Amino acid sequence: MEISKFKEIALKYKVIFFDSYGVLKNYKGILHGVKEMLNFLIDNNIDFYILTNDASRSPELLAHKYHAAGINEITTEKIISSGMLAREYIQSKVQQGKIAYLGTEDSAHYVEHEGLKPISIKNLDLQNCSDVNALVFLDDEGYDWNVDLNKTLNLLRKRSIPVIVANTDATYPVAHNDVAISIGAVADMLERLARKTFIRFGKPDSQIFSYAMDYAVQNDAVSKNEILMVGDSLATDIIGGNKFGIDTCLVLSGNVQPENYELLIQSLGITPDYVCNSVSE
Repeated sequence: MEISKFKEIALKYKVIFFDSYGVLKNYKGILHGVKEMLNFLIDNNIDFYILTNDASRSPELLAHKYHAAGINEITTEKIISSGMLAREYIQSKVQQGKIAYLGTEDSAHYVEHEGLKPISIKNLDLQNCSDVNALVFLDDEGYDWNVDLNKTLNLLRKRSIPVIVANTDATYPVAHNDVAISIGAVADMLERLARKTFIRFGKPDSQIFSYAMDYAVQNDAVSKNEILMVGDSLATDIIGGNKFGIDTCLVLSGNVQPENYELLIQSLGITPDYVCNSVSE
């Protein structure tokens, strides 16, 4: 597929969903030209939202990270996190007791609710866990990968409880050619070992796209063919958008490298509508 200019593509749409990591920022910080691109969208009356699998922090804290980097265009209301869907599920399905979670204290925002007490796996006593009524996978930090993953597995052996995966990403980039294991991969491993079926929220599942569309178009009539999903991952952003029925744009500023994007598209059979070097062009 040929490389297109992102700003030329953007003018065809009323709403754009952006993935965050690898599209707007990376391990070094905000990518070059992002602020100018967002102002271009605002000037052309194109609405935008950040559609992210990042459940490590609340939307308020995620927005604050952008503000600290000078990107004030991204407000809390512009961020749609998979953690928001996990929170809705917990509020409707779990009425009382403790919610055990894997993640940082910041990520516990998504499991805090009246009548429910979040408890980190690292602080959980397996000999006193009869009131743990759900387990949530939120982040790959905040616990010991040896001690606490073993504890998580044994919790699932002791308690028949719903297990929610709020971030389905298997990896995320930490350097130009390096990735780290994300919480989604941890959940995949423990699901097989525990022989249970986990409940997943986030890309590529359709729930987050449906939630985002309802959230984004509540004050305006926008159809699916007027929405564009922009992401750096074929396996989450692009296939998720394709399955939901909206157009997709793969950017080569994150997971997929410019030298092998055509080979990956062919081998995976996941085809975006557009390919761009970055959102700044």
